[in-house]
Amino acid sequence: MNDRKKFSPSASSRHIEYRPGILRLLDQTRLPAETAFVEARTWQEVAEAIAHLRVRGAPAIGIAAAYALALHAHHLTDQNASTATFTSGLRTAADGLIASRPTAVNLSWAANRLLRYAQAQLAQNTTLPEIAASLDTLAQEIHADDIEACRSIGRYGSGLFDAQVSILTHCNTGDLATGGYGTALGIIRSLWQEGKLTGVYVDETRPLLQGSRLTAWELQRDGIPYTLIADNMAASCMQRGAIDAVIVGADRIARNGDTANKIGTYGLAVLARAHGIPFIVAAPCSTLDASLASGDQIVIEQRNPAEVTSFAGVAAAPDGATASNPAFDITPAAFITGIVTETGVLRPPYETDIQRVSAQPPERVAP
Repeated sequence: MNDRKKFSPSASSRHIEYRPGILRLLDQTRLPAETAFVEARTWQEVAEAIAHLRVRGAPAIGIAAAYALALHAHHLTDQNASTATFTSGLRTAADGLIASRPTAVNLSWAANRLLRYAQAQLAQNTTLPEIAASLDTLAQEIHADDIEACRSIGRYGSGLFDAQVSILTHCNTGDLATGGYGTALGIIRSLWQEGKLTGVYVDETRPLLQGSRLTAWELQRDGIPYTLIADNMAASCMQRGAIDAVIVGADRIARNGDTANKIGTYGLAVLARAHGIPFIVAAPCSTLDASLASGDQIVIEQRNPAEVTSFAGVAAAPDGATASNPAFDITPAAFITGIVTETGVLRPPYETDIQRVSAQPPERVAP
């Protein structure tokens, strides 16, 4: 217990690396068997990586989209694009990136932030190469800010617990899903460093096994004790008192606190409520969407049914089987004990706090 690992920003952000002209992404579809990277040079290649889950997690795909727009800005300037072509080209790229995964609001939040900045610079007659360079800086700031936000989420979340606890988590919310450190996994890491964590129960997270492939991989690398369980084992673990709290991430949180997260999250919230266990959501303010009154307005991504009927190319159902594959579900705010953001812990009723902290952050880019 005395060798608890310290986490540095440089170590926790290597799964997303950018330099003008190229974005290097750890290919999460190949974990844990193989550590491999994809190198994207166009926004279309980044959109493909997002759509096919090579990069995933709401904050991480927002960061990737920001870098993709910076990539495209350099491409347009290299082609000596006119101001009109530059503007329309960035808008086309932003729309394509946003469409690649519609549920996570961080993607559109980041893309639109870069678009607003570019438009403001054009209004000041800034040259296109200067704008492209500034978009690099803004994307890098979004990345760095997310790492710091996750660290704050970790601190605020760990402060919710006074004694040692056993945590159940679902899907992946660590380095791989964020700029670095993680949201729900950031809280778990902070609890571990502070000596308040006995262990983690990791849902496998069907159908794509982000829990078993990715979260278990991260925890194992960090030396944090964990137990992998099938999703349908969570109720039994709660019943026998093995779980003290459930902590999950989020892809979009509506103004009233309704939360979209990986499919299976709502079921955990129902189980936690039935067993009197705190159910905590961890997410940066960029995941809050005050424009939506409730979760009924959140678009749920529907993915290929083949992800359910097979895995890694191996059939798991009879030929011709009909399957449904929503990527997310909605947990009602009434089932959520608290929402941990980088600004602190939001408590029900959520609407006032969400409207307050989801305000657009100031645009800051070094000249």
